[in-house]
Amino acid sequence: MSKAAPPSLRAFAATLKERRDAASFGLQVKQSAQRWADDVLSALFPHFCAKTYQSAGELESELVRMESELGRMIGPLLTSSSSVAEAASPQEKAHAFFETLPVIHAALLLDAEAINAGDPAAESLDEVILAYPGFMAIAIHRLAHELYRLRVPIFPRLLGEYAHQVTGIDIHPGATIGASFAIDHGTGIVVGESTIIGNNVKVYQGVTLGALSVTKSMARSKRHPTIEDNVVIYAQAVILGGDTVVGHDSVIGGNVWLTHSVPPHSLVQHEADVTVRPKDVNGTDAVGAV
Repeated sequence: MSKAAPPSLRAFAATLKERRDAASFGLQVKQSAQRWADDVLSALFPHFCAKTYQSAGELESELVRMESELGRMIGPLLTSSSSVAEAASPQEKAHAFFETLPVIHAALLLDAEAINAGDPAAESLDEVILAYPGFMAIAIHRLAHELYRLRVPIFPRLLGEYAHQVTGIDIHPGATIGASFAIDHGTGIVVGESTIIGNNVKVYQGVTLGALSVTKSMARSKRHPTIEDNVVIYAQAVILGGDTVVGHDSVIGGNVWLTHSVPPHSLVQHEADVTVRPKDVNGTDAVGAV
């Protein structure tokens, strides 16, 4: 016979149950979103797939299943969201997403090609798709961004955080990213919600495309920078502000802190003093020795 809970614990349990009933989505939506993203990537790229499809019909059936599953998962999210009033049903939104899947697939192939072309260490397109965290991050982002564009609440953020968890790259699903986007290394990259990135842009590890401090009332405003076509942003650069535009064909050097626009064809560098000096005869650092 189990021991009776004290009154305080019973009251807390009742409060938790009430809140669960009010907020429950009826499924493990976080884990389901991750599995769904893996399934979609498995259909798009055999590199992610654990099984072999013998015919186009088998793949078609799998796509139909995933479309139905997406509608089932986002239904409770649409119902629970007070900020989204949409006439489209969950299944209509799911169908609209899968109608764009050929375009997403073509865009991801261009991203993989850009990464492969820009990294001397990459030996093949297959290696990029299989092993590069930058490709994984942009692949999940392009799925999430389309759902964000379709005004599906919460689910795109779950996908974005899944990519963040497995790659260390944090791209908000609202960020608009053009064709042939190349992420090199990638760890620590942060791309904010209203960021706009043009075509043929390359970004290295630790880059932040963020916002200056703003109030909650500005949540729907343009808070993050615009990066035009053919820009390279080197490691640890920080570019902030919704009015900040990096002109096309510019290079932003490592460790730059930028809060204002720069014109096209700019080279922006961070100047640091570097001192080179010999060690003492014992091979130790002589700084501070008397």
